[in-house]
Amino acid sequence: MNQKIARFFEEAKPVTPCLVVDLNVIAENYAAMRGALPDSDIFYAVKANPSPEVLRLLANLGSNFDVASPGEIDEALKAGARPARISYGNTIKKQADIAYAYQKGVRLYAFDSEAELKKLAAAAPGSRVFCRILTDNEGAEWPLSKKFGCMPDMARDLLMMAPKLGLVPYGISFHVGSQQTDPDQWDRALEAAAGIFRDLREKGIELDMVNLGGGFPTRYLKDIPAMSIYGGKIIDAIRQRFGNRIPRTIIEPGRGMVGNAGVIQSEVVLISKKSANDNKRWVYLDIGKFGGLAETMNEAIKYPITSERGGEEGPVIIAGPTCDSEDVLYEHAAYQLPLDLEIGDKVSIHAAGAYTLTYASVAFNGFAPLKAYYI
Repeated sequence: MNQKIARFFEEAKPVTPCLVVDLNVIAENYAAMRGALPDSDIFYAVKANPSPEVLRLLANLGSNFDVASPGEIDEALKAGARPARISYGNTIKKQADIAYAYQKGVRLYAFDSEAELKKLAAAAPGSRVFCRILTDNEGAEWPLSKKFGCMPDMARDLLMMAPKLGLVPYGISFHVGSQQTDPDQWDRALEAAAGIFRDLREKGIELDMVNLGGGFPTRYLKDIPAMSIYGGKIIDAIRQRFGNRIPRTIIEPGRGMVGNAGVIQSEVVLISKKSANDNKRWVYLDIGKFGGLAETMNEAIKYPITSERGGEEGPVIIAGPTCDSEDVLYEHAAYQLPLDLEIGDKVSIHAAGAYTLTYASVAFNGFAPLKAYYI
């Protein structure tokens, strides 16, 4: 937690649970990505944190936007983005939603199936389309494989079909998995993309763009490579795979753009044991899986959690406040909290700026949605 956020908690004393986001950190992240990949256009993944304050900041910095729904399109436009700076990157869209985006001026769309391509042809004629291919997501802490993308052979066939349907075959996209800790993973996907480019060129179709997706991580419990390392590895891979025919590239950062900018403050509601001989305390917080910490599912994302109390620590199981037995954040991971921790104490959940606010339920068990402050 930086001094700016710590001072806000100390002076404002907000009701918990709450999220506080330092906008200056987001601006610094944007600059780091711009410097690491200067030839790639940034399309911020709105789903990571769609708050108006974040979108306005990024729009003013020159960011483009990757959206997943009409609601996100509206928010990006309100923030100042022009339709030409919006990519509808969700491969699963209602035809009515495609028509809405087209009416708003959006002309760049993702797909990964013949049925989706035909919906685009019907509702967004003449638009540029890019096909998402499957990757194995090795090295990612929050994999995105299986549900999205198609095999490269299918991608070739679909992109060849696009002109016959009145669409412009524009490029290939992939996603190496969210919280990708291995910078070399982009090379494997770029190899497949370059093969599709070559095959289609031989058939008279010249693709123009590779969407490198997101995956850029934020630091949780473990150190991660610097953004400059990712940029260097990706640039080298692009040059190796495409030679002197370098395509336009875009990136879709989400977690890496806003994750480390936010801290959640939570109150300890209960500390208990299940038996007299239990060597682990159960620590129940006023936020859980349904309050914004959905990415603790299967203990995939391990947020750093700290207390203002010092001294000796002991093992804990950390859970949320709801009447759902699945609302346990960390049972198997080796979390420890101070032995003198008391009910009513505050704890800080760090690196919580991404995928928390909008994952929160509206009113499960009657708990209010997560409150956020932007400073």
